[in-house]
Amino acid sequence: MPTRLNPAVDALAVPPIPAVQAWARAYDGARGPLLDLSQAVPGYPPPPEMLRWLAEAAGSAATTGYGAIEGEDALRAAYAGHVGALYGAAVAPEETHITAGCNQAFAAAAMAVAGAGDAVLMTNPGYFNHESTLAMLGIGVRTVDCAPEDGFLPTADAIRAALTPEVRALALVSPNNPTGRVYPPALLDAVLSLCREAGIWLVLDETYRDFMADADRHALLSRPDWRDGLIQLYSFSKSYCLPGHRLGAVVAGERTIAGIAKVMDNLQICAPRAAQQALARAIGPLADWRAANRTEIASRATALRATLSEAPGWEIGAMGAYFAYLRHPFPGTGSERVAQRLAREAGVSCLPGAFFGSGQDAYLRLAFANADAATIARLGPRLASLTETPA
Repeated sequence: MPTRLNPAVDALAVPPIPAVQAWARAYDGARGPLLDLSQAVPGYPPPPEMLRWLAEAAGSAATTGYGAIEGEDALRAAYAGHVGALYGAAVAPEETHITAGCNQAFAAAAMAVAGAGDAVLMTNPGYFNHESTLAMLGIGVRTVDCAPEDGFLPTADAIRAALTPEVRALALVSPNNPTGRVYPPALLDAVLSLCREAGIWLVLDETYRDFMADADRHALLSRPDWRDGLIQLYSFSKSYCLPGHRLGAVVAGERTIAGIAKVMDNLQICAPRAAQQALARAIGPLADWRAANRTEIASRATALRATLSEAPGWEIGAMGAYFAYLRHPFPGTGSERVAQRLAREAGVSCLPGAFFGSGQDAYLRLAFANADAATIARLGPRLASLTETPA
């Protein structure tokens, strides 16, 4: 008799990004270089200073040993000051925790607030790694639909109606993955109030926040009750072009941070130390560089809107930060089939909407921040080349 895997893991789908990359490998190059708009990765390198600080830290014997579970003191202090200034609130270093990427931050937060038999409420469409993390932990997933006519944003009434007794947290992503939509500050404030009334946590993933307008920032950290109801997640990968170094962060009340530290001690003990020390030096000095990148990403969004004029029938359902959620012109055809044809025949790699939830087959996710404006300009004719309805 063959030995079995954990059924909760065995039942998971193949990781989406490798599957899409396999489709792209079948492209013959006939229409020019592959336009890879699949995985959300920075389309430009880190600045020389960042690379120098990384090299210095990696070459130090001091970073080869175990570090504090919660993170390097210098990075926690720098990050707390940065977040406090960003949101106009007081955040203490003890209210931060450094993790090995934001996916790990979510996993640790989920384990800290929910267990097998509990549930977490997510949006539909929603980020697939959040769903798979919960599934393998035996934590149930409940969803609240985000309709196109509502701008792919959930309403407070819909969230309230979706809450069931076993729900321990609501997980939101803003700017959103896959739609790019930024949650308006008033909506987030109303949602946190709803969560506080229901006695559940709001887990807010803000991986892409450095690419949205300052006017869109919420004021949740100014609320006196935030420490008892909010867990804020962040990734350094996109803003600092360091996805390979795997660093993320959590902001939460000290009691919550202590719970997450218990989880982290069993996951990884500490996040990569050399990258932490380099980032502690980078947060302040690279502020202007990050602002320039935000302007660059906005120009790429403008280029995307322009090139779609060359692709009749393809419509932007939502867009912002890193992503565009594109409605394809093939009614009744699954998004996976459309994405496969785009990759193999047109040399455009993107993710099917079906990867992000039920009822999403009319959409594709484009990570437009991956490509510069000149590259994005080639997209319209590539999309238009799929003129026949896929079989």
